Amino acid sequence: MYALVDCNNFYASCERVFRPNLRNKPIVVLSNNDGCVIARSNEAKALGVPMGAPAFKFKDLFNKNHIHVFSSNYALYGDMSHRVMTLLSNFTPDIEIYSIDEAFLQFKGFGLIDLQSYAKTIKKTVDKGTGIPISVGIAPTKALSKVANRIAKKFPKQTGGVYVMDTDAKRIKALKWLAVEDIWGIGRKHSKRLNSYKIKTAYDFINMHDELVRKQLSVVGLRLKHELEGKPTLGLEAVQTKKAIATTRTFEGMLTDFESIQERVSTFAISCAEKLRKQGSCCNVIMVFLHSNWHRKDLPQYGKNIVVKTHYPTNSSIDLIRYAVEGLRYIYKEGYHYKKAGVIVMGLTPENTKQFTLFTKENPKHLQLMKTIDSLNKSIGQNKVKFGSQDLGRTWKMKQEKLSPRYTTNLTEIINIY
Repeated sequence: MYALVDCNNFYASCERVFRPNLRNKPIVVLSNNDGCVIARSNEAKALGVPMGAPAFKFKDLFNKNHIHVFSSNYALYGDMSHRVMTLLSNFTPDIEIYSIDEAFLQFKGFGLIDLQSYAKTIKKTVDKGTGIPISVGIAPTKALSKVANRIAKKFPKQTGGVYVMDTDAKRIKALKWLAVEDIWGIGRKHSKRLNSYKIKTAYDFINMHDELVRKQLSVVGLRLKHELEGKPTLGLEAVQTKKAIATTRTFEGMLTDFESIQERVSTFAISCAEKLRKQGSCCNVIMVFLHSNWHRKDLPQYGKNIVVKTHYPTNSSIDLIRYAVEGLRYIYKEGYHYKKAGVIVMGLTPENTKQFTLFTKENPKHLQLMKTIDSLNKSIGQNKVKFGSQDLGRTWKMKQEKLSPRYTTNLTEIINIY
């Protein structure tokens, strides 16, 4: 049996843990630079706040309905997620962290365990240990556990946040209730195609012929069909290293001069290099992009990207700054108001299996220097040690006017009790 554990309205719940007065109050959390809504409490959903709503367009609605607005506090959310996943790992050795607020648990050899009671214990433990409410759905396959979790979340009074799909009758009833567009992995495009075949529910979907499913949704869709039929085809996946790493940002204002943009792009390259070193990887390709403000129709528009091949696999900040600035020189044009830029490193390979050519070799001093810089930034504070291409007197950060304290990761921002 598989369980899908999902944190309810995770970002909003994290804000409530340290602000109990916000319970049952409408909450929204905004994206980078306080752009649009990326998380809503149930109360905010009931007031008609849509996902992805531009914050500036809904400002009046927020004020009128006393909706509490927060900037994304990724340090807090990441730490709370780690605490939840650590608690979940105590209940089974087989766990797949699916996202920041979801995890699959597999129960092998739990035949004599009452999974309904076990799931309630999981829910109670996480709530007591972190204050984060969760929903638990248990079923014979991963796809069905997604369905079970949806039922647990949709009908909290009837299920108590826990639903175990342990009979075929429960499975059929759930699939007849679930709309085809709500099936895990189907999506809007595929659901429209299935609707043209009069496939409206998940039950209709599993009654399709295998060949038609394979033709319309490929072998991935066929595996999903088998999962919904109760035949396990998707096992737990191990945590894999990323195949590409990106650092992209929308500027607070519009930039026109090369020097200012170069400073930002250099900072983005450094961020990518740090992420590469953290996961023990090197890159062989770096892409730099730059574009103007598409929303300003009164201004001339321009956007371009360039891919630069590195001479050897590297995760050196010095190397990546050089390649990123080299790429930026090719795509930058004067006379435009730039709003966004980014650096993406690709072609990742393990750090311990670097492949060099006869005439290229990395600077051996870089490796030790990067280790020293990472160690210093970790011990005395992030970005305390900077490179010459960065503005030493400037602390670059996103627009976060509604940012809550980092209660669990910064000693200067811990909660005060009087």
